[in-house]
Amino acid sequence: MRQAGAYSGLLCGGVSGRTGPHPLPLARIKKIMKKSGDDVKMISGEAPIIFSKACELFIEELTRRSWIMAIQGKRRTLHKEDLTSAVIATDLFDFLITLVSNSDSHPLGVPTTTTMEVETIY
Repeated sequence: MRQAGAYSGLLCGGVSGRTGPHPLPLARIKKIMKKSGDDVKMISGEAPIIFSKACELFIEELTRRSWIMAIQGKRRTLHKEDLTSAVIATDLFDFLITLVSNSDSHPLGVPTTTTMEVETIY
C-alpha cells in the first residue's frame, strides 16, 4: 500500500477534502490557466489547487520582503514603495521590475524607469 507523501496535505484542502476552503478561488485560477495559451484545453482537478498554493506562497514571500522594507523605513504600514523596494532588492522578483518601475520615484531617491537603469545603479 502506498504511503501519503509530503504534499498530500496540500491537496486535501481542509476539512471537506479537495473541495475545502482555499485562500484563492480555484475557478479563477483555472480561468487564468486556460487563458495562458491556446493549447490549454483541459486542466485536471489537482492543478488549480497546486497553483493556488504556489500563489499563496508567492504572495507571502513578497509581503514578507516588503514588510522588511517598511520596518527599515521605521513604519508599520506597507506602502507601494515598500513593494517596489522589495522587488528591486530581490533577484528572484526581477520579472516584476517592469511592473513596479512605472512609479515616479524610488523611496531611496533613485528613479526606476527601466530594467537596464536599475541593473546599472545597483
